[in-house]
Amino acid sequence: MTAAGSSNGFGTTAWWGFSPALDLQATYLETSTEHLHMSQDGIPVLNILLVGSIDGRHVLKTMCQAHRWPRRKINFYVLENNLETLGRHLLFLSLALEPLEKMGLQEKSETFLELMGNTLLRSQTAAYLQEKSDLFIRYVTDPCFQEAHLPTLDLSALKFKERDQLEAIFRFWKNPDPQAFQIEQLWDLRLRQYLGTRYDSRRGVCDWDLTMKLHEHGAKVINSREFFRWRNTGVAFEMREASYDIPNKTLASGHLLRHKGEPMSARGYWGDIATGPFITFGTETEETSLLKTINGLPSKSAQEISLHNLTALFHELSYRSRYDPPTASDKDGDKGSLQGPDDPTTLDALNGPPSTEDIRVHFLPLNCLPQLHQKGRFQQLFNLIFFSCSMVHLLKPELHRVSAPKATLLIELTNFLPDLRKEQVSEFSSRVGNLVKATGFVPVETPSKEAFSLFQLGDPPEMAEPGL
Repeated sequence: MTAAGSSNGFGTTAWWGFSPALDLQATYLETSTEHLHMSQDGIPVLNILLVGSIDGRHVLKTMCQAHRWPRRKINFYVLENNLETLGRHLLFLSLALEPLEKMGLQEKSETFLELMGNTLLRSQTAAYLQEKSDLFIRYVTDPCFQEAHLPTLDLSALKFKERDQLEAIFRFWKNPDPQAFQIEQLWDLRLRQYLGTRYDSRRGVCDWDLTMKLHEHGAKVINSREFFRWRNTGVAFEMREASYDIPNKTLASGHLLRHKGEPMSARGYWGDIATGPFITFGTETEETSLLKTINGLPSKSAQEISLHNLTALFHELSYRSRYDPPTASDKDGDKGSLQGPDDPTTLDALNGPPSTEDIRVHFLPLNCLPQLHQKGRFQQLFNLIFFSCSMVHLLKPELHRVSAPKATLLIELTNFLPDLRKEQVSEFSSRVGNLVKATGFVPVETPSKEAFSLFQLGDPPEMAEPGL
């Protein structure tokens, strides 16, 4: 068990990451680019392995900001330890690729945040989930249909059993009965089990975890109001004056429990109840005005920053240009000649989904990493490899066999897990260093990315000459 998984607040099924979203093309080392293979049409190919990335945030940010870099074909290989997480990957990818004439930038961003981090949804969002679930069932049961309608995704590596289980998950998502997943009761049960005798003083516990743990590691934009709302109800993002009252079935997963000595599967909420979904998009931003402070306090909340960041990403995906947020006069209705993303004068140029001709997302079978090096197609393939803090136990010496020369290795640390003491966070980082050392990777200094450890594959050892 990893340090991340040993804490009750972490849960057994991760629904979001515990580090900010990254543009992986800005993260991997320049020396890795010297070893990119060329496609048949002469375009460099970047192969990325994501082990436990959970919420698709790195795929999304890298895909949306690909226009900022020299043209490359990017293959993402997604490896998770449960199928519900893969289902959410599909949901977020499909949402990102919705045509703007069907769903504007603001609606798309709000829907994304709701589905990612809320236990309860608006009726409009719940209807969207049911509609997409019906489509996803066809994707996993009809490969030709999926290839024709979502060619960015490759499901061919999944086993037939995994496809069948994904179909069952999507049928559950499609079920309109709110009693099928009583998330409010399940959340409160998890909270009571987590806090124990501290349940009645949960507001004080919440404030302590926020100020003494998350704020200390740089997440100061998360304010106490939004953090306590999430801790108490599981609703992280409330962006509309609307009722959030329909269970988010994408947060349901199975877990083996013992009943009268016999193992039995129970569906419930087994995810994070300590950190929250604010870290992924809500603590860092390129728009520095959002990070200003007033009397020492952040002027914007993690929700506002998350909404801006996602709007900017979806804008870049559709327009292939950086997002220019509207000014105060624009918001007051004086748009002048501004043509925004939802301006009807620009819709003619936006027909159809955003172009992702150079992006391919491959879903790999669950927990297949130990066998990956045995397959020829993966030998020395990956230029960049990411591991979440919950999956570092899969770091084995064989990793170098699937790594391209001078490959970059990125490890998520446990800084944003409130349950862990400082010495446990430090111990986890040391353990990561020891595990990585056996794989042939060497550490690289990353002073500005304290939520990650960065490594590069070293040169292979020189072979001794015969007879020496």
